[in-house]
Amino acid sequence: MNEMTQPIARATLHNELAERIRTMIFSGELRGGDRVPEQKLCDVFGVSRTPLREALKVLGGEGLLTLEPNRGARVATLSEDDIDEIFPVMGALEALSGELACARLTDSEFAEIRALHYQMALHHTRGELQPYFAVNQQIHEAILRAADNPTLETQYRSLAGRIRLARYRANMTQERWDKAMQEHEEILGALEARDGARLSVILRQHLENKRETVKAAIREGFGDGPVSIAAYD
Repeated sequence: MNEMTQPIARATLHNELAERIRTMIFSGELRGGDRVPEQKLCDVFGVSRTPLREALKVLGGEGLLTLEPNRGARVATLSEDDIDEIFPVMGALEALSGELACARLTDSEFAEIRALHYQMALHHTRGELQPYFAVNQQIHEAILRAADNPTLETQYRSLAGRIRLARYRANMTQERWDKAMQEHEEILGALEARDGARLSVILRQHLENKRETVKAAIREGFGDGPVSIAAYD
């Protein structure tokens, strides 16, 4: 069977839909507590309800949506208790990811991360928040890949959506953004030295700093909207 006659994977459509709705959530087009307008999305994307609902299930599994039986889905909200529950677990996973990555990182993988770091630093210098965040995500993903542990990756991804949602909804000062960039310099240094113990500590503290920023944002009433200054780590 040649490539042209192979059946199209059904997963492709709902994964694409999930990514588009994910973007709507992170951009603030869909805010915390909003009901997902299924019919409107079907019309906008030109799809039936079946693949859309498959996409909603994916996002529900990531913690970005709350699925309500016979009532559709709502965009998830985050409380301080949620943050206190999720962030220490993610911090432990990030720490282990860094430790394993240092033991297994190839020169080419490090070169990729270093290039991404310099690209991110440029966005920081220019004050380009969304491009900064996109590259930041790529760096953390590259470290996770370098760890080369499927079990760790599965657990990590089960929480990654909610962590990313929290990051997007925090309002943060320029001072904190500058500090986060400094922390990424330390991350790069530990990776280059292949110092797993040091990187583990840095990554755990990196997420702990973000936790306090997000909790402060929730207390100030910004927890359900998009970032307004610099919610990036």
